[in-house]
Amino acid sequence: MSDEEEFEDRFIDNGDETLTDSRYNLMWMKEDLYLMKGKWCNWKGANKFVSQINEQKFAGFEDWRLPTSQECRNLYDHECKNADFNDDIVHLDLKFPEGCGFTYWCAEDKGINAMAYNFYSDRNYPVRKITSAEGFMSCRPVRTAGPKVKKFGRTSNTGRTRRE
Repeated sequence: MSDEEEFEDRFIDNGDETLTDSRYNLMWMKEDLYLMKGKWCNWKGANKFVSQINEQKFAGFEDWRLPTSQECRNLYDHECKNADFNDDIVHLDLKFPEGCGFTYWCAEDKGINAMAYNFYSDRNYPVRKITSAEGFMSCRPVRTAGPKVKKFGRTSNTGRTRRE
């Protein structure tokens, strides 16, 4: 299998509003919260959304969660030029629908802050959990879809070392 074929087959559309990342054995919601509900969220809202989709057994599963910042970082692809809600470039595979948010809440939190990941800049950073709607925060729940995959020593196109 060539690198191009591997790249094309990385995200498998499951036909149930989810995509499976075959490289990392993760299943992502195809749409983020902003696309689904048309509104931004704070930390509490992101966690409430995850609880709701678990109660509803979205796509037949009840183990959805917020991704770690590393899982978001592994989702970032500098070569992909998708469009966010404002037609700006976000570096997400084109199998994810256009019109999404660009900054997602991550699972890690400490005190008044939680980690966020930005798909414009390939950066994660702490954000206050009480950030208002003007913060343009969204979330894209994920679940584990197989054994954890470890890959070491990869360098991103921006030259940053990626620890997976």
